[in-house]
Amino acid sequence: MNTPPRFVLASASPARLKTLRNAGVEPEVIVSGVDEDDITAESPGELARTLATLKARAVVATLTDHATVLGCDSVLEIDGVAYGKPGTPDIARERLRMMSGRSGILHTGHCLFDTTSRQEIRELASTTVNFADLTDDEIDAYVATGEPLVVAGSFTVDGLGGPFVAGIEGDYHNVVGISLPLVRRMLSQVGIAWPSLWTAPREIRYDEAEAARYDETRGGPQRAQAAAEAIQELLPKGGRVLELAVGTGLVGAELVAQGNLVHGLDLSPAMLHHARTRLPGHVAVADATQLPIADRRCDAVLAIWLLHLVADSNQILAEVSRVIRPDGVFITTTEKPEASRYASGRGPNDRRSEDALPLLVARAAQYGLYLDGATSFPGPARGNTAIPLYPLIRFRRSAQ
Repeated sequence: MNTPPRFVLASASPARLKTLRNAGVEPEVIVSGVDEDDITAESPGELARTLATLKARAVVATLTDHATVLGCDSVLEIDGVAYGKPGTPDIARERLRMMSGRSGILHTGHCLFDTTSRQEIRELASTTVNFADLTDDEIDAYVATGEPLVVAGSFTVDGLGGPFVAGIEGDYHNVVGISLPLVRRMLSQVGIAWPSLWTAPREIRYDEAEAARYDETRGGPQRAQAAAEAIQELLPKGGRVLELAVGTGLVGAELVAQGNLVHGLDLSPAMLHHARTRLPGHVAVADATQLPIADRRCDAVLAIWLLHLVADSNQILAEVSRVIRPDGVFITTTEKPEASRYASGRGPNDRRSEDALPLLVARAAQYGLYLDGATSFPGPARGNTAIPLYPLIRFRRSAQ
């Protein structure tokens, strides 16, 4: 498959990113930084379209090379009034009570700016949403999850709020935050065919022989125990822990022994063959860029010796932010020695790896993940060489 055009999503929304990924498109994400609170328009629909345009233009202004940039913004309209993100539990609770048993119109503005052709296309998609009758207990429980605080209109159709949507009239994806049929038509107007954006997922796999000797070539139980002890210092007490690239489950098993509930995901069936004996019933084959986990279900996500392997950490950070609960944590190794780095198409003299600390901190902040803890743990001794230390850092997801 040919290299797809450079396609940029000017939005921090994990739901929009996930929707595009599920449709086979892997956009580059650049957050615009537009302050939505100070923007006004003559109607809720025009407000959504204006915000989308401002986001696209803000990102285009930062580019140093050609790209096709898509900005999106969603607004819920009820009785002619526009409702964005509530921001606080009290406002979210009040809005949900007002929405209960009623209908509204979810407007999503789309602005596509193609720098090669210098075309800007502005469109609006609108979908009617019929809300179920909600009890006060349901509203209180939903607000307590934190989900309605950070989404337009105080609800989702693809998350915990799905059961509270009785029906929709129009494009489902538009309610999630991006109308795929509309984006396809907009792209065609600038000469980009939708299938040209499809990308094949990159996979890192091990065969059975490599999996069988993996532990002994990576420091064995000694390194796994040291890693687990350091991770334990940074983990919240109790809760659900998801380990990405769980491998043979050696570290995960140590964490379970310390009283944690650990679930593991990995791309390699051969590695998971060993992990299942250590974490029975708690491992599955999955891609870290497309986690089979509902929004905000994990108290902690771990990525131990993973990010230095990938060509783009953006995909993983977006998914981590999506599945972590508000105030949850993401713990990862960082700054792996250059001699140990590898990723498809990158040699030791190429650009810095995706686990480089400055890059990782700046990129994580785009997804609401902020550095708030760090430690290190020793690797196995090798002859007369110095014992290596592996940095371990913790990001905390913002509560809003």
